[in-house]
Amino acid sequence: MIKKLAKSIREYKKQSILAPIFVVLEVIMEILIPFYMASIIDKGITNGNMQYIIKMGILLIVLAGLSLTFGILSGRFAAKASAGFAQNLRKDMFYNIQNFSFSNIDKFSTSSLVTRLTTDITNVQNAYQMIIRVLIRGPLMLIFALIMTIRINIEVSTIFLVAIPVLGVGLFYIAIKAHPHFEKVFKTYDNLNNVVQENVNSIRVVKSYVREDYEIQKFGNISNKIYNLFRKAEKIVIFNSPLMQFTVYMSILIISWVSAKLIVSGSMTTGQLTSVIVYATQILSSLMIISMVFVMIIISRSSAERIVEVLDEKSTIQNKKNAKRKVKDGSIDFNNVDFSYVGDKKKLTLKRINLHIKSGETIGIIGGTGSAKSTLVQLIPRLYDVTNGCVKVGGRDVRDYDIETLRDEVAMVLQKNVLFSGTIKDNLRWGKKNATDEEMIKACKQAQADSFIQTFPDGYDTYIEQGGTNVSGGQKQRICIARALLKKPKILILDDSTSAVDTKTDSLIRKAFREEIPGTTKLIIAQRISSVEDADRVIVIDNGEIVAFDTPANLLKTNKIYQEVYNSQVNGGDDNEAK
Repeated sequence: MIKKLAKSIREYKKQSILAPIFVVLEVIMEILIPFYMASIIDKGITNGNMQYIIKMGILLIVLAGLSLTFGILSGRFAAKASAGFAQNLRKDMFYNIQNFSFSNIDKFSTSSLVTRLTTDITNVQNAYQMIIRVLIRGPLMLIFALIMTIRINIEVSTIFLVAIPVLGVGLFYIAIKAHPHFEKVFKTYDNLNNVVQENVNSIRVVKSYVREDYEIQKFGNISNKIYNLFRKAEKIVIFNSPLMQFTVYMSILIISWVSAKLIVSGSMTTGQLTSVIVYATQILSSLMIISMVFVMIIISRSSAERIVEVLDEKSTIQNKKNAKRKVKDGSIDFNNVDFSYVGDKKKLTLKRINLHIKSGETIGIIGGTGSAKSTLVQLIPRLYDVTNGCVKVGGRDVRDYDIETLRDEVAMVLQKNVLFSGTIKDNLRWGKKNATDEEMIKACKQAQADSFIQTFPDGYDTYIEQGGTNVSGGQKQRICIARALLKKPKILILDDSTSAVDTKTDSLIRKAFREEIPGTTKLIIAQRISSVEDADRVIVIDNGEIVAFDTPANLLKTNKIYQEVYNSQVNGGDDNEAK
């Protein structure tokens, strides 16, 4: 895990090394100060040597100034190193997520990935800063101060040799007990983010159904669960403070008692006692610092494990060696295809799919809700891989193509249309980065979007809010279709993408497809029979199986499902239903 995380330090190695170096120098200065203080007392004050006091006083001021300078530099480098490390870590995670297949995204969930990219990385960033600065300072101060104490008096130093192991055992026990609770906390954070994200995205529905109280209660339940988990973890971690205080005060009491006896017996000077007390304070404060960092590491360990899970995750869809970088045409073949979202052959979403579609054909796809229409088309651009059989595009198995090449030739307008914050032009250029104004206008005319865009005060420079909330559903659909057309794909897939437009506009869009892109294979998933009635052929899918694949005219004569849909929409249902 540490090796994996360390790869994200990269260009911040210099700062990560300089921070501990300056910490070492800072600690050396602080260790020397009590030594020279003892010298001032024993040689200067006791002997009344004012010149020596001034000389050593100047030296102490210089040491204090150097300690301050080194401390500032170490803090500055540690802050830069930790912030840079977090930046790289976030970037590495995000880049890896971009390579995830839909299966990988399903495994983690969107809310969990957001938590890992924010809360978890912040925890690790804070821990890293403390490790390269505070955790270096604590042990060094402890070791150096202990060495100086041993030099002054071995008998006094043995007190620390007993106190340190006692504290170490206690801290280790706390870490073992607290870690599982923190793991549960961050998993629950995922659920909390999911509730917030769902509520914000669907706030219009929440308000229209007056369900604010229900949503508040749902949020409160998860928030309360996090509170209880944190309370359990903190109830264990809180023992760190009293254990620390007990060790510190007991050590000071014993040191004072032992040192008093030594001074009375003449084995120790007043200056040495002063130094020992300062070193004792440094040792015990170092132990306190170590314990604080220890708690931070306990918390961040769970976060680090969750981050590494994302970094280690490999996409279930990978390019083959020497992958093909050219798609011949838009022909599509499904040969004995089975598909399961969970990879279980007993839980198939698609079963025994055999299809042969010629390049340039317009294919309609109809079926009931949950019949796997969307799943079928998602296999074409290889958003998922088949469980059995193979899908071919342009006569080749889609797994033989370079993924980017394949997806550049397959344009999809998904069921849930997504527009990003930015201008209409910015959104359209997702289809083609360097599209000219003329190309964008042409694509929008084909998608019947140009007419309403021109009515906006800023036209194509109109700003689209996040999620496209300032345009209607039908307008959003048409912009998304225009964006897909700009790709000039060999295959165009519309997944119920004209449901929010009126039948006349739908008809005009299909007419533009026939006239403007006759060579593009078009797959149109629709609930409206009018959207597929002029298709070359129509696929009727039911419960994950193809039950018919024929021309609309033939299906109207032979297929019961198609007849029912047609009659319910065109004829308004049978007489009994009318009654």
